[in-house]
Amino acid sequence: MTTKASPFVWYDVMTTDVAAAERFYSAVIGWTAADSGMADTKYSILRDGDTMVGGIMPIPDEIARHGVPPAWMGYVGVADVDAKAAEVVEAGGKVHRPPTDIPGVGRFAVIADPHGAGLIIFKPSTNDNADPVPLMAPKHIGWHELHAGDREEAFAFYEKLFGWTKVEANDMGGFIYQTFATGGKDAVGGVMTKMDSTPYPSWVYYISVADFDAAVARVKDHGGAVLMEPMQVPGGAWIAPAQDPQGAHFSLIGMRDAAK
Repeated sequence: MTTKASPFVWYDVMTTDVAAAERFYSAVIGWTAADSGMADTKYSILRDGDTMVGGIMPIPDEIARHGVPPAWMGYVGVADVDAKAAEVVEAGGKVHRPPTDIPGVGRFAVIADPHGAGLIIFKPSTNDNADPVPLMAPKHIGWHELHAGDREEAFAFYEKLFGWTKVEANDMGGFIYQTFATGGKDAVGGVMTKMDSTPYPSWVYYISVADFDAAVARVKDHGGAVLMEPMQVPGGAWIAPAQDPQGAHFSLIGMRDAAK
C-alpha cells in the first residue's frame, strides 16, 4: 500500500500532426508552444507564460502500428518507476512500455489499469518542484475524470497503487460519480463506470478556461469539434467534451459570463 499519495504531475497529447496541434491549442487555450530541443524526437512544450503545462509529441511508431488514435495522457509522479511498474502487474494492470529513461528529464513507464485505461508513471531526474498551480486555474488541467470499466474495481486499483482517497460519491441520477483526492482533502477528479456508448475505459482531462463560451467557439473556429452541448455541473462551472482536429479528446471547464 502506498503511504504517500501520488499526484498528477504532467500531461501531453500524442498526435498525428505536432505542428497542427500546436496551432490549435495555442489558438483555443492561449498556450505558447516551443520545441523542447530533444535530439531524438519531436516534443513541443506548452506553456502558460513561463509555466510549463504539458507537451505535444508524435504517436510513437510502436503504438501507431496498433492503430492507437491521438490522445491526451496524464503522468502520475512516483518515487520509484520500476517498483511501481511491478506493483501495477501485481494489482492486475498492465505495463505497455517498461521503465525507460528520458536523458536529462526522468524515467517513465506506460501502464494501464485492469480495465485498460492508460496512464504514465514518472519520476523526474531532478528534485526541482515548481510551485503548485491552484485547482481550476485558467490554462491548466483543472479536473481528471476516469470513465472506468467498473468504478469500484478501478478506484480500488488506484487507491492501492497511488494512495488516492475518496472524497464524495454523488448520485447523478443513473450512475454514481465518485470524486477523489491525490493528497490533501480537495477533490481533483472523478471516477464513474463508463456509459455503454463509450467504446473503452479511458481518462479525460479537463482544461480550465477563463471565458467558457469564447473557448467553446474557438474550438469550432479552429477545426475542432464540441461533442456534446455544454452542461452545468455542481459548483456552477460549465463543461463541454471536445476533440482537436486530429481526434484527441479533452474537455473544457469554466464559468460563463453572467452578463451574457
